[in-house]
Amino acid sequence: MSVTVRFAPSPTGLLHVGNARVALINWLFAKRHGGYFMLRLDDTDAERSKPEFVDAIIEDLRWLGLDWDRKAFQSARLARYTAAAEKLKADGRLYPCWETPEELEFKRKRQLARGLPPVYDRAALKLHSEDICRLGEEGRRPHWRFKLDHVEVRWDDMVRGASHTHGATQSDPVLVRADGSFLYTLPSVVDDLEFGISHVIRGEDHVTNTAPQLQLFQALGGEAPRFAHLPLLTDASGAGLSKRLGSLSLRDLRRQGIDAMAVDSLLAKLGTSDAIEIRHGLDALVDEFDMEKFGRGTPKFDPAELDHLNAHLLHGMSFEDARTRLAAAGLPLADEPFWLAIRANLAQVGDAREWWAVCRDPIRPVIEDAEFTAAAAALLPPEPWDTATWGTWTTAVKDVTGRKGKTLFHPLRLALTGRENGPELKTLLPLVGRARAEARLRGESA
Repeated sequence: MSVTVRFAPSPTGLLHVGNARVALINWLFAKRHGGYFMLRLDDTDAERSKPEFVDAIIEDLRWLGLDWDRKAFQSARLARYTAAAEKLKADGRLYPCWETPEELEFKRKRQLARGLPPVYDRAALKLHSEDICRLGEEGRRPHWRFKLDHVEVRWDDMVRGASHTHGATQSDPVLVRADGSFLYTLPSVVDDLEFGISHVIRGEDHVTNTAPQLQLFQALGGEAPRFAHLPLLTDASGAGLSKRLGSLSLRDLRRQGIDAMAVDSLLAKLGTSDAIEIRHGLDALVDEFDMEKFGRGTPKFDPAELDHLNAHLLHGMSFEDARTRLAAAGLPLADEPFWLAIRANLAQVGDAREWWAVCRDPIRPVIEDAEFTAAAAALLPPEPWDTATWGTWTTAVKDVTGRKGKTLFHPLRLALTGRENGPELKTLLPLVGRARAEARLRGESA
């Protein structure tokens, strides 16, 4: 069968790594099977959906490298949902309920107090026409529930395996609010049918929705997709993630200087049997992707692991790949020799700014022994300099001063860079240049 999947965020907050993982897995599944990836914005919540969150979602997905074959907004499809609701009403599967939220909550508490599951009692189906007229005259407006068949519903979950739920154990779900707006379930099923979604890959928090949705697919006369419910991602402590709290949001990771491929490399493997290793392109992740590798254990997102992957990615990155990243970090003039000299010392691209300052801007040197560094300055060879200059110069300094090992190299590093540690000085020294090096060795800011 042809594969079409969808990522369906609600634009009510920023995407966090848990959302991104679901998007990435859907995208990889589609590409692995030569299929299509759809972005569907579930924006029927007019009060909480914001245009700025739509823009942020699009920006984040593009940053991750996840393109889409089709995009749709549920707010533009309300007529399709209304038509589906009218069909369900005509078929006797969508019925009006008149209880207020307070009355429903009272029923729920009474059931729990009696040790019963809080399942809606279908009292609305027992109302006579006179009761309905009276409720209408009181100014009440009904919400609408989908009448579940009290039968066993089974499906083969691509992650959880054979799954089943009996319709009698669940409340008839509300599909339409009293104000006429739609809840998640009906628009989602209508869209999945009309857009030909073949597989629904989502978090396991939606497992309880699956049986009612399968009945709804049948009631609307369509074929249901296959379902895969992934264990929810937690943070390193085991706590859940929340996009409304900005928990580990992609925007924050981007601001911290984390590279998109580090995020992709980690999220694609969390919860699988594969080792977590850096990949330099999405094509490699597509080739390695297999839905059967995902288990039911709870995967944990550890920022320290992401930092490690990000550093490893930078250490092997070519200047061609780094060029735009350096420009975005405020270093448009950075060249290949600079990048090759400093990349092994970076945790994030933004760290390159520190070493650009060491090479190009005045710094205050750290002088441990002014007599020694002045003697070293007098021995600096003439330019041009290359990577052999450091060895030639330090050999001369060693011969004249008798110093060797740490007593030779450490004071020179402090004077030349103002830092205890850093890139190899054989590659850094030519970037500093003779004039700066001599001034710093003599204790001058340069």
